[in-house]
Amino acid sequence: MTTTTLPPLTYKKYRTKKATQQALFQQLLRPRLIEEKMLKQLRQGIISKWFAGIGQEAISVGCAAALEADEYMFTMHRNLGVFTTREVPLERLFAQWQSKPGGFTQGRDRSFHFGSQEHKIVGMISHLGPQLSLAAGVALRHKLLGEKKVSLAFTGDGGTSQGEFHEALNTASVWKLPVLFVVENNGWGLSTPVSEQYACNQLADRGAGYGMRSLTIDGNNILEVYETVTKLAAEMRENPEPVLLECLTYRVRGHEEASGVKYVPKEEIEAWQQRDPVNNFADHLIEKGWLTAEERKAMEKTIKKEIETGLKVAEAMPATEGDVARELEEMFAPVESDSQVVKQSNSPTTEMRVIDAISDGLREGMRAHDDLVLMGQDIADYGGVFKITDGFMKEFGAGRVRNTPLCESAIIGIGLGLSIAGGKAMVEMQFGDFVTCGFNQIVNNLAKQHYRWKQNADVTVRLPVGGGVGAGPYHSQTMEAWFTSVPGLKIVYPSNPADAKGLLIAALADPNPVLFFEHKALYRSLLGEVPTGYYHTEIGKAAVARSGNDLSIITYGMGVRWALKAVKELGVDAEIIDLRSLAPLDHDAIAASVKKTSRALILHEASLTGGFGGELAAWIGEHCFEDLDAPVRRLAALDTPVPFAAALEADYMPEARLAVAIEELLKY
Repeated sequence: MTTTTLPPLTYKKYRTKKATQQALFQQLLRPRLIEEKMLKQLRQGIISKWFAGIGQEAISVGCAAALEADEYMFTMHRNLGVFTTREVPLERLFAQWQSKPGGFTQGRDRSFHFGSQEHKIVGMISHLGPQLSLAAGVALRHKLLGEKKVSLAFTGDGGTSQGEFHEALNTASVWKLPVLFVVENNGWGLSTPVSEQYACNQLADRGAGYGMRSLTIDGNNILEVYETVTKLAAEMRENPEPVLLECLTYRVRGHEEASGVKYVPKEEIEAWQQRDPVNNFADHLIEKGWLTAEERKAMEKTIKKEIETGLKVAEAMPATEGDVARELEEMFAPVESDSQVVKQSNSPTTEMRVIDAISDGLREGMRAHDDLVLMGQDIADYGGVFKITDGFMKEFGAGRVRNTPLCESAIIGIGLGLSIAGGKAMVEMQFGDFVTCGFNQIVNNLAKQHYRWKQNADVTVRLPVGGGVGAGPYHSQTMEAWFTSVPGLKIVYPSNPADAKGLLIAALADPNPVLFFEHKALYRSLLGEVPTGYYHTEIGKAAVARSGNDLSIITYGMGVRWALKAVKELGVDAEIIDLRSLAPLDHDAIAASVKKTSRALILHEASLTGGFGGELAAWIGEHCFEDLDAPVRRLAALDTPVPFAAALEADYMPEARLAVAIEELLKY
C-alpha cells in the first residue's frame, strides 16, 4: 500500500457488456462531480464538514450496481456512490448535508449518519464498527424467511481493529449468514498508516480464522469490483455464507477536509492519482470506442445541471427550526394498539414464581409475534442458565431460539438488523453485568435510531440483575442508572410475577428498544397470582404497592419487597410506590403520593452515588417542594462493588438500614 510503484489499471480481461460499462462510467462520474461541488460548498460555509471519497468511487458504485435494489447496504463516510447509484434524490442529500428539514434526519444528524428504507441504505454512526453486526442481522432475517438475498456492509482498514469486526464476522460465519463484509483498505485511518493498524499481509487473510471465504481485489478497478461482487452475491443467494472482501484503494484527501494530508508522502498520493478510477475507466472506454471526449463533456454538463437543480431545491427549503415538543415527541416510535391490551380484573389467574411468569410471558410473546427471534448464550437446548427458555426450542424451532457465541455487542446489533429488516428480537444477557460488552450498541444505536431517521429499533434486552445470591462483583450488579440517562431507551423493572409477565409482553410488542431488568433473587423466592394468557402491563405507569398516609417509599424491583416487609414489621402507615418503569417515568404517580404523605424516601439496590434515586430526589425537590414536610431521603447500597461473602453483602445492601431510615424520616 505504501509503495510508489503501482501497477496500472487494466480492463482487458473483464466480460461486462458495453451498455453496462457505459452505465457504470456515468455512475462513477456522478459522485465525483457532486464531491467537487461539495468541496466548494464547504469553502463557502454552506456545509460544515466533508469526508471526501474522491479516488474511491469504484468500490461504492461497483458494489451498489452489483446488488439488487432491495438488498440492504450499510455505508460509511466515503460511500456517496451507493446513494447516487441507488438514485437517492439529490435535493434530499443536499438538504441532509445542509441540516435542513428536507434531509433524512431533520437536522438531527450529519453527513452520512442516516438511513433510507426506501433505498435500502443504512448509514453509519461515528463508532465505525457496529454496522457490520446490523448487516448480519438483516442477513439473518433473509435466511429465516428463506429469501435469496444478501446484505452488504462497508468498513475501513481502521474499523477492522475494533472488537465489533471480530464479533460480527465470527457470528456471521457460525450462523452461515449471507452478508458481504467489504473492507475499503485506503491506506490510512485518519493519520495512522496501515502498517500501524494490522500485522497481517492483507486484511483478507483474517477470513481464514473465521472459516470464511475471503479475497483481495483492486478497489480502483470498477469492473473488478462489479464482476466480483456480482459473482459473490449470486453464489451467496444460493448458498448462504458470509464473505470478507478487501478492496485496495487509497485516500488521496484528508480523513475529513479539516485534517489535510500533510502526514502523507506526496509521491504516494501522486502514484495513486495515476490510478484514478474515473479517468482511467474513461480512457478505457474511449480506447474501445464506447465513449468520446465530447460525450464525456456532455455527460458532465448534464450531471452538473442536475446538481445545480438539486441545490436550488435544497436552498429553497426552510432552515431547521427548534421545536422542543416535537423533539421530545419523536424520541420513540408510536406504539400500536396491541400494546394497549391490559389485564382485566376478572381474568383467571394462576400462582406463579417470578421466573415462571417471565418464561410464560416470553412464550406468549413468541406465539403472538411470528417474527420474534430469541438470542442469547445457552438459551436453546440448555434452556438458559436460569431455565427460562427451557422447552422453547422444541416449540418454536432452532431458527427462532438461537444460541449465540459470546458476542454481546454483535448479538444486540444483529437484533437491530433484524428490526431494520422488519423483524423483532429479544436478546438475553446471560447476566446483566455482561451488558457492558454491548454498551455501545445499546446507547448509540438502539437508543438513537428512531430519533435520527425514524427507524424503529424493535429489540428487547433482558437483564438478570441484582445481589442477595452470593454471586460477587460481576454477577450481582444492578445497572439501571447506566441507562436511565440515555434518551431513547425504555426501561422496566418489575417487582412481582404479574408485572414481570405483563411488562415483558408489553416490551416485546413495543417497537422501541426496551431494557427489561429482572431480579435474580426474586426468580424462585416470590409467588404471586398471574393472569393467564396474553396481556400487557402498561409501560410508563407506576403502581401503588401499598396505600398509606404517613410517608411515601418510592422504589422498584427488590426495593418493593424490602419496603413491604419493613412497613409491616414496623407497623407504619406508609405508601409504597412501585415505579415499574424507570423510563418513561410516571411523574404523576410520584407527585400524587408525595402530595398525600408529605414525606419521601427513595429506595434502590444500586450504589447511592450516581444511582437513579438521585434523579428522583432532584425531581421531587424541584416539583413537589411545597408539599414536603421533611427533606427527601435516599437509601441505597454502599459505594463499593457488590462483595461476595454473605456478611459483607448484607452490609452492602440497604435493607438492614431501611427501618432506621423510615423511623428517622417519620420523626423529622
